Amino acid sequence: MTWQSVRFSLPPWIEEVAPQGLVLPTLEERMRFVIELANRNVKAETGGPFGAAIFEAASGKLIAPGVNRVIPSNIPTAHAEVMAISIAGQMVGSFTLAGAGMPAAELVTSSEPCSMCFGAIPWSGVRRMVFGATAEDAEAIGFDEGPKPDNWIEALEERGIEVVAGFLAEEAGAALRAYGEGGYEVYNG
Repeated sequence: MTWQSVRFSLPPWIEEVAPQGLVLPTLEERMRFVIELANRNVKAETGGPFGAAIFEAASGKLIAPGVNRVIPSNIPTAHAEVMAISIAGQMVGSFTLAGAGMPAAELVTSSEPCSMCFGAIPWSGVRRMVFGATAEDAEAIGFDEGPKPDNWIEALEERGIEVVAGFLAEEAGAALRAYGEGGYEVYNG
């Protein structure tokens, strides 16, 4: 391995469930999509129980999917949100998803962002972030979500990022509970 050969990648099954050009018009469809990414990632044993995606907010067009790839990639930052944000930048050819003439971007994630992913959100350029399960749900199965300020939602909103919390939380939490009950590895607990 060389320095230049280190790279992030999504699992091979991703094209089956996330074809380029996919449009999911409703927020419910988008959240169910990222929950399915989380469930599929566990079932295929290709990573942890977290799914995320970047969409064009108005149309629901998928810009980039992301799943947790920490264990299979040996990259501790390969969280679903970071994967989706990174791939989205590559797909649109920009370091920001808020560039001139770009449609507003939205991050939908199956679980509340950990402290690392929270830190990445303002720099990504997304205008809205929607999450399902809570940090407490992830911590209940052994994950360490790290420290975030108590007012983290307000901090994002002050930067012009709308936050929708706990959307389809029960369904999203079920994906985490299934992982915990399955005895899978928790990499930072």
